[in-house]
Amino acid sequence: MSQCVGRVKRLEATGEPEGLNQVEIELSVLSRQCLERRIPNAETLTSEIAAWEKQRNQQKASVYWGFQTKDARRKMERLYPNLT
Repeated sequence: MSQCVGRVKRLEATGEPEGLNQVEIELSVLSRQCLERRIPNAETLTSEIAAWEKQRNQQKASVYWGFQTKDARRKMERLYPNLT
């Protein structure tokens, strides 16, 4: 557990908004893919996270920041008027 906390603190030390967004997204992925069940102890937690991290790194997983214009208009329609 302390290793995980250390990694998060190290990532947060960058202080850049983009870096913090990436940390938040990565922790969300970790939570959904690895932590949706009870973990009995810290040793199991550490080994589960290490296995998950190894798999993510082997897959060269990354965050895709782009999206289509139509998706942006749909998601932000309350902020922008209709352009038709």
